[in-house]
Amino acid sequence: MNNAQRFRHFIAEFTRLIEKSGHDEKIMHQAGGQLLGDLIRHDDWLPEEAAQPHPQFYQQYLLYCDPLERFSVVSFVWGPGQKTPVHDHTVWGLVGMMRGAENARRFAHTAPGQPMSVSKTESLMPGQVDRVSPTVGDIHEVSNALSDKASISIHVYGANIGAVKRHVFDPATGADKPFVSGYSSPQMPNFWDRSAEVRASIQI
Repeated sequence: MNNAQRFRHFIAEFTRLIEKSGHDEKIMHQAGGQLLGDLIRHDDWLPEEAAQPHPQFYQQYLLYCDPLERFSVVSFVWGPGQKTPVHDHTVWGLVGMMRGAENARRFAHTAPGQPMSVSKTESLMPGQVDRVSPTVGDIHEVSNALSDKASISIHVYGANIGAVKRHVFDPATGADKPFVSGYSSPQMPNFWDRSAEVRASIQI
């Protein structure tokens, strides 16, 4: 982690935004998306411990959770060939691509017991930001677009997403099952230890 200040600045600005406009999903998507886009255009701040793929499963590393759980920031790390089930979020979310690429397909319910409709596959490339929510489209399947290396995206959600009751879906029938994603590590990276730079500023 070379530039923790970049992430601290992002958290400060996002906190100011959610205090002012957290009730307005459209503003959070637009202004929050701009803040996330500014963050992911620079790949010099993510700690190595939050960038590690797993040989079998995609990883969700919690980077920050607002004390009032108004938003959370998560690093998603995808190994080659890894993908999510078809799932929802139930809250607004932003997905920013930082390394590699992702493929996403959106799903929607049709009639009870019938196959879900599915969109064409769309790719998310570095620097791009996607948006999800129950109002703009909340059900999708995401996969690593690369077959030979890991991909990393940074997600911001309007809740402590690892503790939100959500759903996975059978696209053939639309049937849903509840799930709670949790996180891949019990610890968060420490972006706030500025002791070394403060010590360096002290003149003896």
